[in-house]
Amino acid sequence: MPHLMPLTLPPGTFSGHPQPVLPLPGTEAVLRPWEEGDAEAVREAYDDPAIQYWHARRAASTAEAAEWIAGWRDAWRAETRAEWAIATGGTLLGRCALNRIEALDGEGEVAYWTTPAARGKGLAPRAVRTLTEWAFASGFARLVLQHSTGNTASCRVATKAGYPLEATRAAAARHTDGWHDMHAHVLLNPVTERVRHQA
Repeated sequence: MPHLMPLTLPPGTFSGHPQPVLPLPGTEAVLRPWEEGDAEAVREAYDDPAIQYWHARRAASTAEAAEWIAGWRDAWRAETRAEWAIATGGTLLGRCALNRIEALDGEGEVAYWTTPAARGKGLAPRAVRTLTEWAFASGFARLVLQHSTGNTASCRVATKAGYPLEATRAAAARHTDGWHDMHAHVLLNPVTERVRHQA
């Protein structure tokens, strides 16, 4: 069934370019593409109880983490996800990504985590802001950041990164202890904002 409007994110938006390395202002850290050698650090990160709880996932082995990384790298070429490692030197500090990319409307969902040693230093909001700038420059129209209403740390990250709260979604995600209400923070590309207000 043909669409009556062009895709907001046409084919080649990602795959037509190498995945960039994005410096995080005010730090020595960068967002960089995932590397095969990150597998053991990813496995260790998912041993953290907080990451397991909020992401409802763990890596059973380094080999499994390596499979995740291969999938994250493939997703760039398939233009279904955009995944970065947050790193400085050879140290993995976290992850920042756009999931659930929807090409027609130009929407993506922001996701992230940081390792225990990297928390409390303002790294996550910087990573989200940097990813947001890249996404809007690449043509995304709307970005969503969702987290459990019980995850107050993620709520602070969203606010510091400039994402206003749009809605609370009842029982919108299942964690290991049951269904959680979710905060949906939404940020529009300034270009989208201008067009919306003209409508």
